Amino acid sequence: MRLLYLAGISLIITFLSMVAWRGAPEATPPVVSTGTHSAPAPSPSTGAGWFQTIKPYCNSLEVETQIRAMPPPDVPDGPGWAAACYALAGKISAARGIIAELPAGDRGRAAGIVFHVGHPVADAGDDESAGPMMELVLEFWPQNFMARYHAGISAYELGQHARAESHLERFMMEYRQDDGWRRNADVVLRRLAGE
Repeated sequence: MRLLYLAGISLIITFLSMVAWRGAPEATPPVVSTGTHSAPAPSPSTGAGWFQTIKPYCNSLEVETQIRAMPPPDVPDGPGWAAACYALAGKISAARGIIAELPAGDRGRAAGIVFHVGHPVADAGDDESAGPMMELVLEFWPQNFMARYHAGISAYELGQHARAESHLERFMMEYRQDDGWRRNADVVLRRLAGE
């Protein structure tokens, strides 16, 4: 029995020696995740793709020359993305003009694109920029209760209390979900009532 035990240990030692002699298999480099997975950029021939290309120029100094040099593609949502670029640059009159030229049935969709672009600005608390963008959205899409909320909060922060009260009262009528948006609107309305 002892002989079998020694033979087993000898066999294990031989096996381990062979593995060590052959060397460990080459390790594959670890996959390092950067935490960002981006979808492929949309084609510049789409409205969204065009906007991604021109967005760095959607500022008050460059927007007009850049849009003249690279107009939006002739696709149904192209005007909405152009209006969003102008609105982001603070050129609300130009954005309004683009949307107003559209057939009545297409204006709401274009206003929705402006809202999509302006919503992060409002969430970031840039009331001076977000307020006019949300007011523009409401001209063409008055049922957008989230644009109404942001327009009301922006107006309040900018000292336009009558406008803030009007927007936030209507928001409270249209938006019934008991959450942070509604509670915040209620707090602001109470402050306005106390002034």
